[in-house]
Amino acid sequence: MKIAMPYSEGKVNPHFGSSREFIVFDTQDDKIIGSKILTSEKLHNHSGIAEMLKSEGVEVVITGGGGRPMANALQEIGFKVITGISGEVKKVAGDYLTGQLIAGPVSCSCSSGSSNHCHSHNS
Repeated sequence: MKIAMPYSEGKVNPHFGSSREFIVFDTQDDKIIGSKILTSEKLHNHSGIAEMLKSEGVEVVITGGGGRPMANALQEIGFKVITGISGEVKKVAGDYLTGQLIAGPVSCSCSSGSSNHCHSHNS
């Protein structure tokens, strides 16, 4: 199974749509056996990011925050989506694999004045 997360400086990026990097963990028998970083040049292109992750064989997406467009785009393609997560990505992946991952409140640090930038965080 492959698990993906928006990535920033070793941690889960709290805002999915503004992430330029995503880490993908390859797992087997509930253990991490490898990882790689993917780069996305387009911000807030939820369906494009979803397609990129799908082409990598990702099944689970773990993220800090994001809105309904992000969750819909990912779920429509068939991903299991977990939101409200923060922390160091390798620990988060390990906690998911062992059933110890605990989601917190979904947050978004939107600072743009554009009404299209911030999303509803109702899941």
